[in-house]
Amino acid sequence: MNQQEDYTEPNQNNKGFETEAESALGDLMSEYEEVPTMAFTMELSSLSHAGATDIGHRRRHNEDYYGIQYRLLKQETPQGSQSTARGLYIVCDGMGGHSAGEVASAMAVEVLQQYFESHWQNELPNEETIREGILLANEKIHAINKEKSRAGAGRMGTTLVMALVQDTEVAIAHVGDSRVYQVNQYGDILQLTVDHEVGQREIAKGVSPEEAYQMQNAYQLTQALGPRKNDLVNPDIQYLEIQEDTLLVLCSDGLSDGALLEDYGETYLTPLLQSKADLEKGVLDLIELANQQHGHDNITAVVVQMKLRPSS
Repeated sequence: MNQQEDYTEPNQNNKGFETEAESALGDLMSEYEEVPTMAFTMELSSLSHAGATDIGHRRRHNEDYYGIQYRLLKQETPQGSQSTARGLYIVCDGMGGHSAGEVASAMAVEVLQQYFESHWQNELPNEETIREGILLANEKIHAINKEKSRAGAGRMGTTLVMALVQDTEVAIAHVGDSRVYQVNQYGDILQLTVDHEVGQREIAKGVSPEEAYQMQNAYQLTQALGPRKNDLVNPDIQYLEIQEDTLLVLCSDGLSDGALLEDYGETYLTPLLQSKADLEKGVLDLIELANQQHGHDNITAVVVQMKLRPSS
């Protein structure tokens, strides 16, 4: 009969058998764990962008409008080039019928561009400054509605989505259902904004998404610029610190409807992160995709490519 012997694995809850070498190794590992991991500070290497808009297949006129303003300072050193950049990117989707929706969307873009010429100095504007600019645009559109005695569906208005980029810092602001997406270097496609519409409002109250979007008015906007006075407009504003190559996509719902970007992003968006990507062609390809899939609305897209590298 075989005799069974008790066996204890060394250093498995049996400190009495720990050697001096093992003890020293344990002390060294403890010290190593307390050393903070070094994180590289990233800087902007390049900032590129493109935008386009299209009437779509079913609308008689285009009420979308977009604007791009940027400044780029590039410095060459023996260690390489360094870019200091700032860009203002805006997409608006107008409403109110012919000669009204396009007026509202263009006005919003122009007012905000003029506003930030004097309210954006050396640092990214703070939340209050951005909010004041958006409310100024709302005030001007709302004043025209009052002057022309427009009411109900006759009031002109517009959605707004806006990105302010300064080096690796980004501010995102929106009113309505135009969106911003972020595509990272791993190909993840993240929706950064939440639509201001009845369905999302009900979800925020605790209603399930399935129930919320069975409502007849689920896609009705709860916020827009122009139809209401300032105290009823509450833009969402958020800040991002970009630490990796990133693509921002600003778009009207003519592009984002039907989960189009989520479903086709790997094919149409991820390649636009490549250094030699043709962003203008990429935007036109996105618009063509939307027209192929539905084309039921005006389609507008602005893409912003941010390339980063470790600071020298």
